[in-house]
Amino acid sequence: MAKLALINREAKRVAVVAKFAAKRAALLVVINDQNASEEEQFQARLKLQQLPRNASPVRLHNRCTLTGRSRGVFRKFGLGRSKLRELAFKGEVPGLVKASW
Repeated sequence: MAKLALINREAKRVAVVAKFAAKRAALLVVINDQNASEEEQFQARLKLQQLPRNASPVRLHNRCTLTGRSRGVFRKFGLGRSKLRELAFKGEVPGLVKASW
């Protein structure tokens, strides 16, 4: 099980990304607008840099919902590889069948 502080930190990052998502999107529209003046684009870049680092969705990391493990997480299920295997053998993951021949 991952440390609780790491799990809480990731949850806080998710909240910060959601909080600043609209503001980031608006600034990115101005930055990528070819019709905007260079001064407007420059000001938008400066404002984007002033946002908190954790407001960037790139800093988010997938974690297992059961254990908090950060590596080997399957996006489709939201579980780490070990927990996914355990639950699949028990038959608790719908649509997942052991591939054997």
